[in-house]
Amino acid sequence: MTIFPPDPDFEALRLELARLRAARGWTYDELAARSGLARRTLIEIEQGRTIGTLKTWHALAHALSTPLDQLFGALCGDHESPGRSEG
Repeated sequence: MTIFPPDPDFEALRLELARLRAARGWTYDELAARSGLARRTLIEIEQGRTIGTLKTWHALAHALSTPLDQLFGALCGDHESPGRSEG
């Protein structure tokens, strides 16, 4: 029997990025300058047109001073995170 992991919630991940950016009052241009990423890339991620690479998310975490596990925790928003068991 093959057990597949639950699907990641990419919608929650992009919304978490938008929330963190907005909480700082940053425009796309501000986040682009702080992360070294293109403004267009940020827009496409927040609008759900692309997921981005691990390198992209690493740059975003540093720019936002946010731990990667906090950002990626959004991927498990609708299911239990790996390694966490109840009881």
